[in-house]
Amino acid sequence: MYPMAPLIRTALNTTARLAPGTAGHWAFRLFVRPLGRAKARPAEAALLAAARTGTLHVHGKDVVTYAWGDGRRPVLLVHGWSSRASRLGAFAEELLARGYSPVAFDCPGHGDSPGRATNIVEYREIIRRLHARHGDFEAVVAHSFGVLASLFALRDGVRTARFVGIGGVGSFAMLTEGFRAGLGLDDRVVRAMRGHVERRLVPGEPGVWDRFGADHAPEELGAPVLLFHDEDDDMVPPAHARFLARAHGDRARLVVTRGLGHRRILTDPGVVAEAVAFVTAGSVPEPAVTVRGGVSPAAS
Repeated sequence: MYPMAPLIRTALNTTARLAPGTAGHWAFRLFVRPLGRAKARPAEAALLAAARTGTLHVHGKDVVTYAWGDGRRPVLLVHGWSSRASRLGAFAEELLARGYSPVAFDCPGHGDSPGRATNIVEYREIIRRLHARHGDFEAVVAHSFGVLASLFALRDGVRTARFVGIGGVGSFAMLTEGFRAGLGLDDRVVRAMRGHVERRLVPGEPGVWDRFGADHAPEELGAPVLLFHDEDDDMVPPAHARFLARAHGDRARLVVTRGLGHRRILTDPGVVAEAVAFVTAGSVPEPAVTVRGGVSPAAS
């Protein structure tokens, strides 16, 4: 929840009536700013210490990168909003033990990277740079907003053999609607923010709002997809996962968990094992929805 939400709501709604451009600018600055900076947990310290760290310079910002292994069979790990690379450490450890080479990064304003804000275009550029450095990925494993950002990059020249999405945001429109509803903003504020994005963030990219969506041209991904989402996720509604599964059709399988929420799903042994088995075995999931966690698996 945003601090001082009532004050922000009043200020932006009023400004949007008088000066839409100004309202769009300030709404965008709020939209792209993480709600706090996640710190590394004690359990993540050893993995971070073992990483080869580096720095990318993207759009005038420094981005801390991490790499493990010998460089063969790279797997990209993409964190979510207000998170950090080390939150995907359970996947990195299991992949490393199987001879894969995990690659990760902290977006600007996240983890150990400086700055105060980032956006989906910067995510895309970071992923592009890591693809150029490490080559085609054996898999991409992404969480939350990282799912949407990764799919944006994967339809724009980045290649992977498999894709794993966990608690993923599936629709940019649903994301902006959640932002609007959470603050109680008028529609005119969101329209002004969209105009700011078109003018300042992605000038010269026609149809960018369609391209932001995870359902845009899913055939361009061309890889099997395994999705996990918890029915008790309090950050990203399960409707996002169903939206993603429908978009990717027969290439996708959705696993619905119970009682793990938005964050604990990243350290659940069953989720980690199933995701790593999918990545390392290269199996193509049967198109279905599996529900598990406290009950026996059942297809629906």
